[in-house]
Amino acid sequence: MPDVAAPRWGRDGQTGGMTLRFYQLAVDAHDLPAQARFWCAALDWRVLYEDENEIVIGADENALPGICFLPVPEDKAVKNRLHIDLSPDDQAAEVERLIGLGARRIEVGQPSDVTWVVLADPEGNEFCVLRPKRTLTD
Repeated sequence: MPDVAAPRWGRDGQTGGMTLRFYQLAVDAHDLPAQARFWCAALDWRVLYEDENEIVIGADENALPGICFLPVPEDKAVKNRLHIDLSPDDQAAEVERLIGLGARRIEVGQPSDVTWVVLADPEGNEFCVLRPKRTLTD
């Protein structure tokens, strides 16, 4: 893989702060190509690298972070301890689009009055579709 020279942002919002960056999220999967297809369609990303041991997807190879799918033999057994939150312009339309791609609505104990929708990808990994947000504290 090429060296990624993405800007490094410090706490003050200026470049040059931290020397650490969020590179990619690793996701265990049974069917790597199916998971990659789902998430590429969901995020409008593309496959950047593929072999029998991993598939890496992203917006492009210089846009961090990416997602790396890795093969595992066991099934997902419990609720994820980590999940992705997506912020669309239109929550209802995006939920329907994602369901059309193979996601499904799930209940994980969330109250009925929350402003997000919990979905699972084709292998059962939970993710949330939030109301539209513009900042991390919105």
